[in-house]
Amino acid sequence: MEISPDLLRQAHYWMRLTRALDDRGTFLHTQSKIVGGFFSQIGHEAVSVGAALALGPDDVVAPLHRDLGCYLARGITPRRILAQFMGRASGVSGGRDTNMHGMGDLSFGIVGFISHLPASLPVAVGMAQAFVLKGEPRVAMAFYGDGGSSQGLTHESLNWASVFHLPVVFICENNQYAYSTPLTRQMNIADIADRAAGYGMPGVVVDGNDITAVYRAAHEATKLARAGGGPTLIECKTMRMRGHAIHDNMAYMPKDLLAEWAQRDPILLLEEHMCGIGLLDEVGLSTLLAHIEAELDDAQSFAENSPFPDPASLRDGVYA
Repeated sequence: MEISPDLLRQAHYWMRLTRALDDRGTFLHTQSKIVGGFFSQIGHEAVSVGAALALGPDDVVAPLHRDLGCYLARGITPRRILAQFMGRASGVSGGRDTNMHGMGDLSFGIVGFISHLPASLPVAVGMAQAFVLKGEPRVAMAFYGDGGSSQGLTHESLNWASVFHLPVVFICENNQYAYSTPLTRQMNIADIADRAAGYGMPGVVVDGNDITAVYRAAHEATKLARAGGGPTLIECKTMRMRGHAIHDNMAYMPKDLLAEWAQRDPILLLEEHMCGIGLLDEVGLSTLLAHIEAELDDAQSFAENSPFPDPASLRDGVYA
């Protein structure tokens, strides 16, 4: 399928904003302005943005801690995200949590990240089942990683979705390391998508650093799900370019492997493609980057000037 110039420009903006916000967050963490840990998105931008752009406005998605681009593309602003990272009342979780934890907003169809992976999968499957019971033409999308693919909840979620023919798109972000455990130490197959056949659903492998490949696969999967064709498993092969979290020095990862993947930076690949077809030049890129930096300066100022949550509101939103 042909991807329109307008969609490519949207994808480029969201990916560049994701990378810049990641860099800004890393810098703010070194200044002790970020509360708690920090998870880098670098290397995952094409997966999170490409999959998110394939969703309709009424669909729901359960992103993970490296899917910042998905949160942005669905409508959560950099202001609210930096306030979230700083534990402020204006953050997505109202200061109840920090970083990507609890960063859900159902008004944008976003299910908050559940840190015990892959606990988001059965939630997305349940929402998809609700869509079927209500006769609503909506789709649920859920992200999980290569490490999470070996968990029992993954099996139960994929199996249930297939048995009941639910409108779910499973996005497996295979960045080849579950914290410090390489893929070869946890499974004896080359492609996680091969497992889809055992559940009776399509399994697709795509280059997770090529946003056009991710978008096409996700678009076809959401189209199939919405038409009643059931779930699809999409495996996006990519690489986590920084540690599990900011405290992780990645000493266990081969430097030549990282250098090899750095040559396939998802943003640079998209920009090369856009320049080749006349959609981007140096002036346009410089203008975009300046706009994004101004946007993040505003977001940082907003977050730093936002109050911490009122202790009197401690029990608000607690149901048990």
